[in-house]
Amino acid sequence: MRNVIVTGGSRGLGLGIARRLNGAGYRVIAIARRQNSELTAAMQEAEIANPGSFHFAPFDLAEIENISELVKTLRKDFGAIYGLVNNAGVSFDGALPLMPTSQIEQLVRVNALSPIVLTKFVVRSMMADGGGRIVSLASITAFTGYSGLSVYSATKASLIGFSRSLAREVGRMGVNVNSVAPGFIDTDMTQGLSDEQRQKIERRSALRRLADVDDVANAVEFLLSDKAKNITGTVLTVDAGNTA
Repeated sequence: MRNVIVTGGSRGLGLGIARRLNGAGYRVIAIARRQNSELTAAMQEAEIANPGSFHFAPFDLAEIENISELVKTLRKDFGAIYGLVNNAGVSFDGALPLMPTSQIEQLVRVNALSPIVLTKFVVRSMMADGGGRIVSLASITAFTGYSGLSVYSATKASLIGFSRSLAREVGRMGVNVNSVAPGFIDTDMTQGLSDEQRQKIERRSALRRLADVDDVANAVEFLLSDKAKNITGTVLTVDAGNTA
């Protein structure tokens, strides 16, 4: 059974991805700061269907200095790591001139620095084990402007640039590196949208609707699968045509 790490795997998009990958036959290791009822329920379901196929590793990804130890422990406990899904992230809305520098630092630390460092240690083990797959969750805000999301957009754009160049660095070692850029989807992060805002986004989209968690999870599953063996260094946009 191939091991896949999913960060931010306790709720929302991360949990949706973890469920989908588990259903596709991967052993999932969900990383989050704490376990919640949704994650517990998903793990119990997985235990009945396929014992030992869904695990939780409590960890705060803002603690950059402890990431190497985390990866070492996971590799010791579960063996070779086939896949890494960099999904964990935070979002603060706010115009840049008014945003506290501490929030800017937190956004950059959790959304950019942390996944880069985690990938560094995971990709080392993938190279030693003969290959693997890395998928980072970016956002359509990485290439389309949205007022109030300048710093968040910067972190997501950085993941795309990081993934493209890393794909070149590690391709010859059998590691594929890609990004998925979701549009606005139904998760905790978009709960703050008013009906009017939601309708505006739907009208802007070619398909006149929002994408959902399953759509993004399907894209991640595809990029981890053997069907995507010759896809690397690219961005798969899942936004119902919002940026078309």
